[in-house]
Amino acid sequence: MDVLNIGCGAGFSGDRLDAPGPVVQTLIARGGPAALIFETLAERTLAFAQIARRHDPAKGYEALLQPLLRPVLADCLAHGVTVVGNFGAANPPGAARAIAALAAELGLPAPRIAVIEGDDLSARADAQDMLREWLGERFDEKRFVSASVYQGAFEIAQAIRDGAQIVVAGRVADPSLTLGPAIAHFGWSPDDWDMLAGATMAGHLLECGAQVTGGYYADPGRKDVPGMDNVGFPIAQIAADGSCIVGKAEGTGGVVNAMTVKEQLLYEVHDPSAYLTPDVVADLSEASVQELGPDRVRLSGVKGHPRPPTLKAAAFFEGGWAGDAEISYAGPNAEGRARLSMDILRKRLGQQLQLRFDLIGVCSILGDDAGRLLARTPAGQATDVRLRAAARHADPAQIDRLHREVTALWTGGPAGGGGVKTSKRQRLDMANFLLPREQAPAAYRFIDPESHS
Repeated sequence: MDVLNIGCGAGFSGDRLDAPGPVVQTLIARGGPAALIFETLAERTLAFAQIARRHDPAKGYEALLQPLLRPVLADCLAHGVTVVGNFGAANPPGAARAIAALAAELGLPAPRIAVIEGDDLSARADAQDMLREWLGERFDEKRFVSASVYQGAFEIAQAIRDGAQIVVAGRVADPSLTLGPAIAHFGWSPDDWDMLAGATMAGHLLECGAQVTGGYYADPGRKDVPGMDNVGFPIAQIAADGSCIVGKAEGTGGVVNAMTVKEQLLYEVHDPSAYLTPDVVADLSEASVQELGPDRVRLSGVKGHPRPPTLKAAAFFEGGWAGDAEISYAGPNAEGRARLSMDILRKRLGQQLQLRFDLIGVCSILGDDAGRLLARTPAGQATDVRLRAAARHADPAQIDRLHREVTALWTGGPAGGGGVKTSKRQRLDMANFLLPREQAPAAYRFIDPESHS
């Protein structure tokens, strides 16, 4: 049977560096056409990348790009495993040059690297006029940083058909990383809706890495997963009709079963009958999930409908600064001392900063920014409490003041405080909108590693 094996090497920026190795070795052992995807770009990650590029135009791509690829690049090139990733983030050409430099450092022949273009709306001459039209009053010219649109799979596919061994993208839809190699391999047309939808959902199963192999599923005593310390990353065997069999890298921990697949299938899907992507609208209402054996689950029956007329886009604006500071209290009356510190900070800073407080060990994760739940939580006798105070402000000096005030609690607050830690980071605000797809055409080009454009 004509199949394409596609493995996932990363499910987010900062994922484990040893994850791609077993995936690549499994792809090589299976033989036949194969691809390896890296999904490292969330909307928040792209915002951080835009900030990095503003500080240094040579940066703005995945910071761990070379460590991720170093262990597997030679094997992928030697065995014809196509690499596709959105690790270009805010600077795909920079990422392509970094990969070329890594190949040269490893003594490998120069790979053919294609870059997907068209997602960075802010690079266009008419960007601000277009954004004013589509954002209206939400567009703030003084604070504007960048804007990006989600692109699809067909340019990835064409680049592979034209000989790309590595395809570097920025803001493309996550499942399009998988759909692109599948289109290139099977030769699907833009209106082969069922095939496109099936492979899109295969990509959706792969895109979050170990989530489908037990990582996001495990709940000890309820849903036990073996070998979580070495959880394997997923591989999808895609067939010509768009169906797939999901498994994982050989010799690794984790599990793939009907439950892990169903959980990931519905992850971040608002309407299972109409999952919108740039390439197709996928309908899961008649999908079938069937266990074929250990770590082998077949997904079939996904239907496809014509792609939406619009693409999702996001504009980023300077959003000031965010910071937090923490201090610990332990022993008798620790909670009382932490609550007194909270009161001190509120009285000293509450006129200038809107503060969020968490009492870690009492009320934190389930708390709200306004502190309503914490206010309703009766004081108890917790003996291991960490106070966290957080705020955001346009002036970074106000965040610095928060840091100083928490640090001052060491000697100017209740007894026994210690272990102060502080952090400060620049923020970006984001505004989403829908853009007619004809206003944001995608393209690709091959990169000359010696070029700086």
